[in-house]
Amino acid sequence: MRHDATAAEIDAVVRTINELGYEARPIPGKMRTAIGLIGNDGKVNADRIEALNGVLEIIHVSQQYKQVSREWREEPTIVTLDNGTRIGAGEVSVMAGPCSVESEEQIIGIAHRLRDAGATILRGGAFKPRTSPYSFQGMGEDGLKLLARAREETGMSIVTEAVDPESLDLVVEYADIVQIGARNMQNFSLLRRAGRAGKPVLLKRGMAATVKDLLLSAEYLLAEGNGNVILCERGVRGFDTHTRNLLDLTAIPVVKSLSHLPIIADPSHGTGLRAKVIPMARAAVAAGADGLMIEVHPDPEHAMSDGAQSLYPDQFEELMSQIAVIAEAIGQRMVAPLPAVEGAAAAG
Repeated sequence: MRHDATAAEIDAVVRTINELGYEARPIPGKMRTAIGLIGNDGKVNADRIEALNGVLEIIHVSQQYKQVSREWREEPTIVTLDNGTRIGAGEVSVMAGPCSVESEEQIIGIAHRLRDAGATILRGGAFKPRTSPYSFQGMGEDGLKLLARAREETGMSIVTEAVDPESLDLVVEYADIVQIGARNMQNFSLLRRAGRAGKPVLLKRGMAATVKDLLLSAEYLLAEGNGNVILCERGVRGFDTHTRNLLDLTAIPVVKSLSHLPIIADPSHGTGLRAKVIPMARAAVAAGADGLMIEVHPDPEHAMSDGAQSLYPDQFEELMSQIAVIAEAIGQRMVAPLPAVEGAAAAG
């Protein structure tokens, strides 16, 4: 629409699209409003729409992923959490915590240290999809309750993974961000349910997925009406055995050129080795990532899962100081630290 298009002119375009048998979705922007047409079967009479008052131009979206594409929405999507964290707003946000919630002492203690270091989002698995059926599978709802308590004490938002429809309902009840992991990136029925859940979704790239595959999976979420989607590059399978995965840093600028959705990097899973996490985290920020997801454990040697790739708390504090310098150098900034929570207990 033209920048001076009136509300009546926008409503007239919406009505016309509906009369043609399609769904219209207005997308307000800083300068102008765009109106997305959903259900295009290739037979849209564009002339009828283009002739309406207030219409500036008709843009044909050429990608299979429509609502995810920058052709659909030029301005970046900003996902705002209840604690004020904004992902995609030119600020580097940090999600950090252990791979798995193991005990109250573990998750509460590490949450305080992470918050004090500048992280604003606490990660921790309550449901763990493991390669081996004999590995630790997580604490389930008890783990979610401990994450919720950590949020109360620190003010950090919570991100945790849903692995199936049953765990999704529980995660939505307790968490601030629903994580869809790499193994479920193309679980389309789970994606549709997550898209209707009413919570922001963190979608991780599959272990053998292309960038196009990732964006098409995100389209399932947006097609269900959920625009609060965060993409995550977490490494793909490679042929070299020196690291767990191949962290594809080129995916960050590629996604930013193709999509308006924010993208973060997970160098913990991307490398699988503690010594490689900090260098690749620095590189991801330099590449323009909107944030990081870092595994941190108070005692990695005795972690119940992914201890080899988990940072010690003092290493995480060092990383936070380093990426702040890198963010500033490329014209970004770190998300503002959280204020102390009044009445919260001190870390033990």
